[in-house]
Amino acid sequence: METLPYEIGETAHAVKRAFARRAAHLGITGAQAKVLLRLTRNPGLRQVELADILDIEPITLTRMIDRLEEAGYVERAADPADRRAWRLQLTDTAQPLVVKLKAIAAELVEEAFAGIDPKDIATTRRVLAQARENVTRSAPISRALNQ
Repeated sequence: METLPYEIGETAHAVKRAFARRAAHLGITGAQAKVLLRLTRNPGLRQVELADILDIEPITLTRMIDRLEEAGYVERAADPADRRAWRLQLTDTAQPLVVKLKAIAAELVEEAFAGIDPKDIATTRRVLAQARENVTRSAPISRALNQ
């Protein structure tokens, strides 16, 4: 059981690497693609919110957004509720790129799960969702550290 989180992490890492290799010909990094795809699902996020969701430092995200903005894919808009914050939006220029990134992702998922029974995939999704829920509900201080 100790190796299950490792195996999950290694699998996720392998999929991310494969995606990044496939997206590279579009002139974009895997991390930049992740930003674009997240903004597709959640337009108007503040930079700090997006950094938190992606689990990266705000300064790292700022540099990525700078490059994506220079490429014409993302625009910053002042947050009307907080003049210190920026809201992020995809531009019309980004839309064809996002379509290609989604196609790459769909193809990769199809290949990754080829030959696996859809029932097994559904079970895996339920188990992983429950594990995420369990971790989210767990006490903020590790029980192991308190003993």
